[in-house]
Amino acid sequence: MFERLEQFPDDAILGLMAAYQADRDPRKVDLGVGVYRDERGQTPVLQAVRQAERALLERQTTKSYVGLIGNPGFNHALEQLVFGAGHPVLASGRLRTVQTPGGCGALRLGAELLRFAAAEASVYVSTPTWANHVPLLSGAGIPLERYPYYDPATKGVRFSALLEAFEQLPPRSIVLLHGCCHNPTGADLSQSQWRELLGVVSRRALLPYIDLAYLGLGAGVEPDAFGVRLFAEQLPEVLVAVSCSKNFGLYRERTGALHVIGESPAVAQAALSQLLRIARTTYSMPPDHGAAIVHEVLSNDGLRSAWLTELDGMRGRITGLRRQLVASFARSCPGRDFSFIEAQRGMFSYLDITREQVRALRERHHLYMTEDSRINIAGLRSENLDYFADCVARVL
Repeated sequence: MFERLEQFPDDAILGLMAAYQADRDPRKVDLGVGVYRDERGQTPVLQAVRQAERALLERQTTKSYVGLIGNPGFNHALEQLVFGAGHPVLASGRLRTVQTPGGCGALRLGAELLRFAAAEASVYVSTPTWANHVPLLSGAGIPLERYPYYDPATKGVRFSALLEAFEQLPPRSIVLLHGCCHNPTGADLSQSQWRELLGVVSRRALLPYIDLAYLGLGAGVEPDAFGVRLFAEQLPEVLVAVSCSKNFGLYRERTGALHVIGESPAVAQAALSQLLRIARTTYSMPPDHGAAIVHEVLSNDGLRSAWLTELDGMRGRITGLRRQLVASFARSCPGRDFSFIEAQRGMFSYLDITREQVRALRERHHLYMTEDSRINIAGLRSENLDYFADCVARVL
């Protein structure tokens, strides 16, 4: 039966990874794949994670299933981290959490729930958005539409256009929002913009679906969670997909969660029951190891403090690289303003160069980035910043 299948095109980012690995030039730089790297170019195991893992392995007595809902301790700890201790939603009984296989698993699980709950609704994603948002959501059978977000002229958010677009959306539309560290642009909403957006979302009866993949890597855990916490407090229904890949460095452990907030405890419980039904018919039980590590870190005061220190260090490195890169561009490209890079947050920025220039950087200078010129700032190192800036200047 398989003879009818056609070859599916390679994933663009995974193809870029393969090309980078095959390149033997010592000057090569990988700015395409979205993983954090340290000054040595490594994606390290955090010390807090290593200590938690060691403690877990010493006392673990079984590898049996954890259940459809996942690790209850992990779910509770993540609720406290994302929403903050004392948040009204925690005491209201309107919040339910399901552990998922990574942030991608959370996004898809939520999409399947939305298709079941509101088959007529469309999901609106930002222009641009993370490339995998489209297949993850549309693969569940939900119609996808776009709303304006990034302004190439200002390198910031087209906030007036965004508000105008949201005002025109039909009630019960779903809007996918980036909680912080917008991927691929690095252009985030300010706290005042989140507040203004809340009014439109509430007035138009829209359902916010917030992707929180980089908590702590923008401005810190508290400010990065501002939008999620504001919407959770003020709106009757919210979905939040959370990933622990970046901030805990647990990429291959596939550790994530989906938070669902209902108008009442009964509504939230019904949503949870449907999520567990969907999970049972897809992946069934989530993996345990990464979630157990996160639970250990967040429930141990010493490990939690160590993790926050390491997270501060990762964020500080990214912020420092942004500042250094702007300085390097000022020397290499004095006629072009790259100061926007320092104002953006998280791991990504757009260079706003053409696809031909991106290909030239790859083919002539061994610099790998996605075709839309998104770069992973954390892929740079102090030793290659000037090389990177000089090469960009050559192709401009």
